[in-house]
Amino acid sequence: MAFVPFWFILVAVLWTGFFVLEGFDLGVGMLNISVGRDELGRRAVINTIGPLWDGNEVWLIVAGAAIFAAFPSWYATLFSGFYLAFVLLLVALILRGVSFEYRGKRPDHRWRQTWSILLAVASLVVPLVIGIGLGNLISGTPINSHQEYAGSFWDLFRPYPILAGVTLVAVCVMHGGTFIAMKTDGGVRIRATRAARRVAAVTALLVLAFISYTHVEAGGGAFLNPVELLACIAVIAAALLAWDRREGWAFAATATTMALTIVTIFVDLYPRVMVSSISPAYDLTVYNTASPPYTLKVMTVVALVLLPVVLGYQAWTYYVFRKRITAATLQPPARAAVPAPAAAGPAPGGPTAGHRGGWRLPRGWRRPRGPRR
Repeated sequence: MAFVPFWFILVAVLWTGFFVLEGFDLGVGMLNISVGRDELGRRAVINTIGPLWDGNEVWLIVAGAAIFAAFPSWYATLFSGFYLAFVLLLVALILRGVSFEYRGKRPDHRWRQTWSILLAVASLVVPLVIGIGLGNLISGTPINSHQEYAGSFWDLFRPYPILAGVTLVAVCVMHGGTFIAMKTDGGVRIRATRAARRVAAVTALLVLAFISYTHVEAGGGAFLNPVELLACIAVIAAALLAWDRREGWAFAATATTMALTIVTIFVDLYPRVMVSSISPAYDLTVYNTASPPYTLKVMTVVALVLLPVVLGYQAWTYYVFRKRITAATLQPPARAAVPAPAAAGPAPGGPTAGHRGGWRLPRGWRRPRGPRR
């Protein structure tokens, strides 16, 4: 059973990687209207994540697949109980992808404005729904003795899960604002820095409240554990750096805050994967939901081979698209002027073609032939 803790750690790493990378994508989507006030500005904002967003969403797919393969009973209870919430999440993810592709299909202002609004709304729904789902893992849901969800859709909306969702939304906005400021220039960069500064204090308070609430929900002692303490330090540093307009360091601090916030949930949850509000005896743990040892062994070999490939590919993608988005990069390239062809016929007042000493066709040209008979 040595592979069971390893796969729980790997699931936590995948969820953390998703929120660190997709977190600024979601923040950029939420800020695309307020930061990019005109069409050129919105194109600049969207282009900062254009080559990255679809690769970042792979982490979500792999995280779900890892739960399905390593902890099938957890997957069955989670997806059956949170079915409607996951349908809403799926719709939001689809709208995000469609808005990226369809926004530029027509030059009409109303068309592009509609897709920009849909992008902002969908980008807000994604972290809110996932945050509520993660919050319910640790706060407890009605799970019976058969490892089945015995509640309704509205049982998911309780104070702690809602706080978890709102906190992740706030961190995504701050994360996205620092990313836009780091990747653009001019007015877009100034407005992104201003947006990150405006939400910095609120984000810090939400993260501190969430960490404290998580510590209480998990039944911790009088003091925070090291991960929770580091999350509090990271969000305070992120807020101070955002106020100081040090965008690179602020982005690193928001990424650290996001990572430690997600890690806090899984650290306080272990060895449980879902807490039952009916009875502690019905809690789902890593051991009563795990796949057989041989399955975990084969999956471990596959993961150790493929995970470095995925990490290398994403690192290369970020390296290739590391430059800032400027106004010059958004302008279409100017077409070179094509010289007009010479007139076919004798030059005025000059010798005719065919006369010795007359003009000749340029090399490589041929005289037009008459129609074939």
